[in-house]
Amino acid sequence: MKIQWKKLILCVAIPLGVGGLAALLTGESMKSFETLNKPPLSPPGWLFPIVWTILYLLMGVSSYLVLVSAKPGNLALKTYAAQLAVNFFWPIFFFKLQWYLFSFFWLLLLWCLILLTALLFRRFSKTAAFLLIPYLIWVAFAGYLNLSIYLLN
Repeated sequence: MKIQWKKLILCVAIPLGVGGLAALLTGESMKSFETLNKPPLSPPGWLFPIVWTILYLLMGVSSYLVLVSAKPGNLALKTYAAQLAVNFFWPIFFFKLQWYLFSFFWLLLLWCLILLTALLFRRFSKTAAFLLIPYLIWVAFAGYLNLSIYLLN
């Protein structure tokens, strides 16, 4: 399969842009996050942007694989867009607004949408579905952190 570079770049740029905009909107809130009581296994703050960048790259490649093998406007890509929108709002709810319990339930919604996206992507590309597994695992871990922060603070 020949790589369609413009589509690949666009597919990677979209989640990176969504994540970058969310980070920009919540950047100053990270200072107050550092003061919170955190649970065991909490990674250092510098790790989060690295992990999220990798996950956004994987999402972009995954969506590209589906885009080039599916009809435009299909349910898989619509579900992908929905999970990306839910992903965008989580850091705003959690970091900016400090709605920790609400954010946890929002994260559960995100996890379900990621799982549904992966299952729908699998119909077009097994690789696309597998590329979403680290994202699914990270969001599950984020759920543990989110709920623990709610309970500890």
